[in-house]
Amino acid sequence: MVALIRRVCGLDAKITPFADTVRKNFQTWIMQHHAGGTDKFNEEQMNWLRMLRDHICHSCHVDRNDLELPPFGQGGLGKMWQLFGEGMDPLLDELNEALVA
Repeated sequence: MVALIRRVCGLDAKITPFADTVRKNFQTWIMQHHAGGTDKFNEEQMNWLRMLRDHICHSCHVDRNDLELPPFGQGGLGKMWQLFGEGMDPLLDELNEALVA
């Protein structure tokens, strides 16, 4: 449905499955993040980022409340805070914007 709306609005030249768009945007976002002078994500952080990506593929958005649902039951909100600290909320905002664009 999202792909059809994006096509009708002229955002995309062809209908592309939303999950494919999110995955492509995620790859671009990760590459841009790692290309800068900032710290790179470690493997445990990358695993969480992939779960967030997959959640966005299915739900079009992710927020703090979602972190208490599967597949984030591996510590939920507390675990994400442990991995990303005060950068957690800005990270969620950034992912929501970058991956669905």
